[in-house]
Amino acid sequence: MESSVLAFATDLLDEGADQFFGNLTERARVGGVTLASVYHQARDVFPHNPRSVVRYLEPGAAYFQPDPARWEGLRLRPTPSTALGDRDPFAEAAAEAGRRGLKLHAWTVFLHNDRLGFQHPDCAPANAFGDRALTELCPAHPDVRAYTLALVAEHARYGVDAVRAESLHFHGLRHGFHHERYFEQLGPAAEALLGLCFCEHCRANATRLGVPADELRQVVQEEIRRRLADERAAADPAPLDRIADGALAAYVDASTTTVTTLAAEAAQVAADHGMRLSFMDGAGPGQGWLSGIDLPSLAKAVPQIETLGYATTPEAVREKVAAFALHGVPRSPWR
Repeated sequence: MESSVLAFATDLLDEGADQFFGNLTERARVGGVTLASVYHQARDVFPHNPRSVVRYLEPGAAYFQPDPARWEGLRLRPTPSTALGDRDPFAEAAAEAGRRGLKLHAWTVFLHNDRLGFQHPDCAPANAFGDRALTELCPAHPDVRAYTLALVAEHARYGVDAVRAESLHFHGLRHGFHHERYFEQLGPAAEALLGLCFCEHCRANATRLGVPADELRQVVQEEIRRRLADERAAADPAPLDRIADGALAAYVDASTTTVTTLAAEAAQVAADHGMRLSFMDGAGPGQGWLSGIDLPSLAKAVPQIETLGYATTPEAVREKVAAFALHGVPRSPWR
């Protein structure tokens, strides 16, 4: 069985290599460390950190020193965390892991990147009204796809065994900002529709697959307005496929193609550099359809799929893992 501990670079920087790796080998007795290489904004409690019990993580920061040659000519680039100074915790971790016989994995948040979203709004997903979700990056945008592949390749120089790819998909409406506010009862349908990306690249991809994306965008706008204007309409459970004669489900299916092809390209880059890419599905089977996650297709595109076992009991984790055996879940409940 493969075992590893998720950790932040600040753990290594603040605790020192001896204590950090001593905890892994002597207390946890694991075979590897999964170190965050790019992470989103957060506030965390670190019970045994000798310097900071409560720490803020910067928006969309990298916890390694990027190779300038790798990013030459690319519009989106990782920005090192100010906590690093001149140090490169990934280089330090690689050296220590190799010396102690541990595997080094990169815990990498790809498209939930508030820093890059605010810096490059055109690379963020856009809802049917053109409002941008600036805490995210759209996987259909060519610059975002180029950034993703370069970020995967960047890890190879550290001898990383596996890139654990978190957030390599769409996210929907309720995700990512620290003070999200909803003074309306949106209802599940309006919330779902507001989370779909209708940027020019997503619409172009859907159009190539035979979906009338521009017409659908207008229909979705009207449906959202109808549901926001009336509480009874907001609670309307009518199947959304009746609204656009199946075009909506086809549009969501097109988004799964966007995610699957990007994951396949990223996995190939990892393989070309002697690494393995694991796709992290935080939602679980049957729950990720609005995020463009099609598990049967992804299972053919990447060498490994992981789920985040964030639960209060071992039984809940086992139940979530067992659900992955049910690959026959429908890709969209709107069909």
